[in-house]
Amino acid sequence: NLSSRTPARARVKVDGTEERAYLLDMHDTTISLYGNDHSPWVQAVMLALHEKELKYSRSTVPPVEVFRKWGPMMPAISINGESWFLESKKILHRLGYSPVTEEDMEDIRKAWTGVMHRADYWPRFWGEFSLASDPNPKFVVRFIKNFIRAFTIMYFFILIRSGVFIRGYRDPRCHADAYLTWEKRLARDNSPFLGGEIPDANDLLLFGIVQCHCSIPVPTVLELQTDTRLSFTRKWIGRMQSRFANYESLYSATYFSPHSAGPQRATGTEQFAFWLGSLFWIVCFPITLPAIGYFIVRNQSLRGS
Repeated sequence: NLSSRTPARARVKVDGTEERAYLLDMHDTTISLYGNDHSPWVQAVMLALHEKELKYSRSTVPPVEVFRKWGPMMPAISINGESWFLESKKILHRLGYSPVTEEDMEDIRKAWTGVMHRADYWPRFWGEFSLASDPNPKFVVRFIKNFIRAFTIMYFFILIRSGVFIRGYRDPRCHADAYLTWEKRLARDNSPFLGGEIPDANDLLLFGIVQCHCSIPVPTVLELQTDTRLSFTRKWIGRMQSRFANYESLYSATYFSPHSAGPQRATGTEQFAFWLGSLFWIVCFPITLPAIGYFIVRNQSLRGS
């Protein structure tokens, strides 16, 4: 649908700045994105940029401005050299998508059920992240970033494990229940996407969560594949995969039809840089752990959680 490929226009207030009208055109817009493609929120932004055919550069290491303000939190984006800002729903609005209601955002977060299982088997967790290389085109820069990004992976590993042991995370009775709201909406509206004829912000955010679940498979994936109550959801996943067939970070295509090859794996050298960085941050654990603890507490305060 050509209407989804046109420049994105949106009016949105970001970080208290004056509301303005934005025209994002692939020919004159410079977009820098920070984030790892295992994150559902980073995935949503990457899917939006792919859909709008907007060129961008992505780094798996936070820029200094981002790290100083928010540590490893992602995604963060800078458009045309402006200040970096966070939150996927704000970014999607800036890119021209409809605002996401608080009620819808709550239902989207519920669909993230099972995420705590990503770190159950630590060799799988670290191994899968070792395969998701930084995309910088320069070899030396890519090597250095793969080394450094191991810190952000350790941050999220400890964040997940602390959620299990300190906060007492418990699985729901059935992970598929979290998708029933979307199943009913898809059945009721009888449209190919939650946004109607073309994907909107809710589609991108929910599909980003599916990518996260599939990047390191968790029990939710099996329930999405097999639960008899989710037939419309599976058809929706198939339509999203067909639409994003050329998207380079499509993890779900391994588990849902139409099937295709998954994301390109990191080279041996890129994996070596990541494991070397992981070893470095482990050796520096007396410094690494307090730093990670500081960012976890501070970021919870920033988010009000």
